[in-house]
Amino acid sequence: MQIYLARNNQQAGPYTLEQLNQMLANQQVLLTDLAWHQGMTEWKPLGELTHGQLLYRPQNYSEQPQPQFSSINLSKKAQQPAVSLASIEKRVLAKLIDLLLWLPAFALPSFYMDDATKAQMIKLQDQGINANSQAEIFSLIPTDAWHSMLIYIIIMLAIQAFLLAKSGQSIGKYITKIQIVDAENEEAVGLTRVFLLRSMAFIILNLLFMPFITILDFAFIFSEKKQTLHDRIAKTKVINRIKITNKVE
Repeated sequence: MQIYLARNNQQAGPYTLEQLNQMLANQQVLLTDLAWHQGMTEWKPLGELTHGQLLYRPQNYSEQPQPQFSSINLSKKAQQPAVSLASIEKRVLAKLIDLLLWLPAFALPSFYMDDATKAQMIKLQDQGINANSQAEIFSLIPTDAWHSMLIYIIIMLAIQAFLLAKSGQSIGKYITKIQIVDAENEEAVGLTRVFLLRSMAFIILNLLFMPFITILDFAFIFSEKKQTLHDRIAKTKVINRIKITNKVE
């Protein structure tokens, strides 16, 4: 028996029944992956064929030509995209791009201040930043400016969360053509891990313990899998963006 598998618009196989059951046992394939073999009229999820078990025992089947599957290229050889770890340079560049996107939030207050207020703020900054002067500087920022900053931050967080959940890419990672995937199976990562645990938690930690957490976090990037500390905690890794070249037009 020759069994074909499909996932994310990619076909793999053929595999023998023994190979398929071994991959099921090792969780190398998922019950949500599509499968087809002779005797079937259409592609079906593995979980439907195995009735939710990690073992497939097919019934008698008759030989039929392989059906066309609209969103998969049905070549007879597995065509898996090459996966390579993102370079440190790309990751640093992506991080710098993401950080630069936050600068407009800190520039917004200047649009709400008159010349006298700006001059007073510059004078306070020239005198040196301490607890008292910092409180005075904050008091000079109009309420409308604080509201604008909050709206900008919320919008940026929403955009980044959407992109990370959809493709594993922040804006910086999209520009540098790298993406976040699961460290074990290289699949997409859920929003809780990719955004809340991997990003938001470390943004807060960096703000509280700068620069200790930042240095410690990126010290781990020199490991074999180039995983930072937040990668290891979220069980993710960063790879060069996968290009699907065998799409059906």
